[in-house]
Amino acid sequence: MKNKKESWVSVPGNSDFPLQNIPFGIIKPYQSDPRPATRIGNTVIDLSVLADFGYFDELEIPDLSSFYAPVLNDFIALGKKTTRLVRQRIMDLFSLGNSELQSDEDACTMALFKADEVQMLLPLSIGDYTDFYSSVEHATNVGMMFRDTANALLPNWRHLPVGYHGRSSSIVVSGTEIHRPKGQIKPEDSSFPIFNPSRRLDFELEMAFVTGKETNLGEKIPIDTAEDHIFGLLIFNDLSARDIQRWEYVPLGPFLSKSFGSVVSPWIVTLEALEPFRVDGPEQYPKALPYLQFTGKKNFDIQLDVYLKPEQGSENLLCHSNFKYMYWNMSQQLAHQTVSGCNVRVGDLYASGTISGPDPDSFGSMLELCWNGTRPMVLKDGTQRTFIQDGDTVIMRAFCEKQGLRIGFGECVTKIIPAL
Repeated sequence: MKNKKESWVSVPGNSDFPLQNIPFGIIKPYQSDPRPATRIGNTVIDLSVLADFGYFDELEIPDLSSFYAPVLNDFIALGKKTTRLVRQRIMDLFSLGNSELQSDEDACTMALFKADEVQMLLPLSIGDYTDFYSSVEHATNVGMMFRDTANALLPNWRHLPVGYHGRSSSIVVSGTEIHRPKGQIKPEDSSFPIFNPSRRLDFELEMAFVTGKETNLGEKIPIDTAEDHIFGLLIFNDLSARDIQRWEYVPLGPFLSKSFGSVVSPWIVTLEALEPFRVDGPEQYPKALPYLQFTGKKNFDIQLDVYLKPEQGSENLLCHSNFKYMYWNMSQQLAHQTVSGCNVRVGDLYASGTISGPDPDSFGSMLELCWNGTRPMVLKDGTQRTFIQDGDTVIMRAFCEKQGLRIGFGECVTKIIPAL
């Protein structure tokens, strides 16, 4: 399984970023403009410098301006044929035994940074954002809490990937502090709502994929070619104000309860890097309509961990889940998104919905882990949580690991600070 190629750049054990990964992100070195980069181990590589020194010239890319852009949209728009060549060229340049770049002292001095020497920025200009609801365990848990066990799933759930269009302007990069949102809340013992900071602030453990090809209005993306339109994935923390959501969501769904801040990890991991970790997804019954039927392995074995760190204290593991649990896969989500003729653009973001597994410790939200506030969690410091408190930091980590090869996404870090 493991590609034996190693890098002349040091890669610590259990690193998310071996030579076989080569993710893409946007960095801002000290007193410099934002620019595209990749990462190997704890070394961040400025792609604009490699372009300056001619290391991509052999690829015959007509326009190299995307290597100097402040977001990755133009780079992704080059198309998978080109971005795969760029990724392979980077792997070759940094392979152990290849001295082409390693012996170029000027280029290395300018291009290579320690990871803590650069600021990571939001990697995309996100035009549109869709949030799906594609974990059968999560949908069932929520349905049991707010309806009843016999009717946990609504009639449409097993026939289509349920989703809604969210607010893209409030999607931010890991490390951004999020203010507790305010909104209307209806207390159980009152006939009227109040206006208050959310008392039930929650995380939602999700992954998100990025589209890399544009379509025209009226076109659909067939499920067999959907992955041709998917560039890569990030970790996605879809923060939710459960009390605001419960009052506002009928009849049109979430609004203020999910528009105050969603957080993504800074590195986009390509589908090519995730190829060795394909797995079968859950069996789908009843059989999906023809436009949602697929062949092959469309799910990915991505291990997911969520930690909570109080303002004064250490990390506490809250849940351990896996992206392979998704009932509706990414290809189905994109095929359904476009079957009506909705056009997609480069850099659009599509979140999976909360990823919960079959066991209580694999539930992907506080709502489920504490069962709507009825089962408090006790942290290492002796304090309890049913939802996120001010000063708490939520840390999400994601990685694949198989037969000695580990491909990871880094961290998605979110600190909650008091409402303004």
